[in-house]
Amino acid sequence: MFELFKKNKSRVIFAPMSGEIINIKNVPDKVFSKKMIGDGIAIKPNNGIVVSPCDGKIVTLFPTNHAIGIETEEGLQILIHLGIDTVELKGEGFKSYVHKGDYVKAGDKILEVDLDYCEKKGKSTISPIIITNMEIVEGIEKSNGLVNATNDLAMKISFRCK
Repeated sequence: MFELFKKNKSRVIFAPMSGEIINIKNVPDKVFSKKMIGDGIAIKPNNGIVVSPCDGKIVTLFPTNHAIGIETEEGLQILIHLGIDTVELKGEGFKSYVHKGDYVKAGDKILEVDLDYCEKKGKSTISPIIITNMEIVEGIEKSNGLVNATNDLAMKISFRCK
């Protein structure tokens, strides 16, 4: 009965990296392409700067700096995973500008990745941007084509507030 009183919201998620949007189904990793941890998009980046796609709190920062989780004030959880199998690089080629618990604004620089280094080590630079708490999501509108970090829309999420 109280489900009727939960408020629906929508949130714009900006592109955290500049490059070409790739359909999540085409990511060369089954965990992402089969949407095992959530749904979203991926970006084939053309530079290594990563910015926050929204206002929120850093809730996860992997020690290797290859992945980061952000939660919006409404409870939407976004995972940015830099490249595929990049955890195997043990942090080489990655730099963080934030810490777990920090609050960020859309467009704040949060990470940097050396794309050339990743490619030389045989890793794909395709970077998934995933909504990990899909149980609250009502719908996702996904962008396609080329995007510029901060300026261009990556996704629009409709969801139920917690």
